Amino acid sequence: MIQKTKLVGGFLALALFIGGLVSDAGAQGKTKIRYALGDVIGIDELPLLIAVERAKPRGVEVEVTSFKTEEIATQAVINGQSDVGQGTPYAALQKVAAPIRFFYQLSALQFFPVVAKESYKGWKDLDGQEIAVQGRGSGTEAIMILMAKTHGIKYKNISYVPGSQVRALALLKGNIKATILDAPNKNRVMKEAPDKFIVLPLGAVKASDEALFATREFLDKNQAAIRIFLEELTKVARAINANPKWVPEERKKLGLLKDLPAKMEEEILPFFQEAVPNGVFPNDGGAENAAKNDLEFYSLSGALKGENLKVEDFWHLAPLKAALANLK
Repeated sequence: MIQKTKLVGGFLALALFIGGLVSDAGAQGKTKIRYALGDVIGIDELPLLIAVERAKPRGVEVEVTSFKTEEIATQAVINGQSDVGQGTPYAALQKVAAPIRFFYQLSALQFFPVVAKESYKGWKDLDGQEIAVQGRGSGTEAIMILMAKTHGIKYKNISYVPGSQVRALALLKGNIKATILDAPNKNRVMKEAPDKFIVLPLGAVKASDEALFATREFLDKNQAAIRIFLEELTKVARAINANPKWVPEERKKLGLLKDLPAKMEEEILPFFQEAVPNGVFPNDGGAENAAKNDLEFYSLSGALKGENLKVEDFWHLAPLKAALANLK
């Protein structure tokens, strides 16, 4: 999962309230979506926060709650405490009998394995060594497991350390020697200590970092609200891909992430400028290509079990197709 800059400790809840009823939501009037985020909120969440604001006047209220881990956020959706979850908990959802499906790719993987240069020069040097990742079942763990299989190595231990900023700080302090970071924190580490660390190559890794998932029941009962939400998410992604400078401008206009530390504020534009050419934010919500890439990647990494996995057993693409049709 993409890591977030920590704004406050523990749980963070953002209640984003709608101003009134609008015709777009039709007979449903105002619709509330309880959104579970398995991490703290940072600059890579700006596309989501902007889309949430833009959905308000269209009759959709998205209440974002930030949980400590992706596992807790996933359980919130499974237990019915939240409506929509964010992440890639393929392993967890494969074990659940309830028909929970992914329906939108928010972002594709963009991570960077960073290691202490004095200890490691390449992937083979990590054989029998300890590494740190975001969390159990996260995209960061999947990448590192896949790289171990690719290079024929086995880690001594995998530590789960939520927060890319936390892992970056641990690297700089020498508390850990090998981890995987998002773009802003990779840039921070290489800027503050350029001679102490190296970034290991990943090759072509194609999969979702953040995808949206919900029960089929919720998706079927709230088609209009989900369509509006996905339309706004898609319009935001297209605006970013057209001009990354749009993000900091929109953030300022909407007053988002006002408490962001100055160091991380400087990373907003570089983060999105780096993300755009790497295809992090799809113009079409990922669609079937995202689903197929995910099944291949998470199967290779070991998160998904079994052969001949079918897209329809993990994804429900009808809400995205409805949103895209309405945008043309």
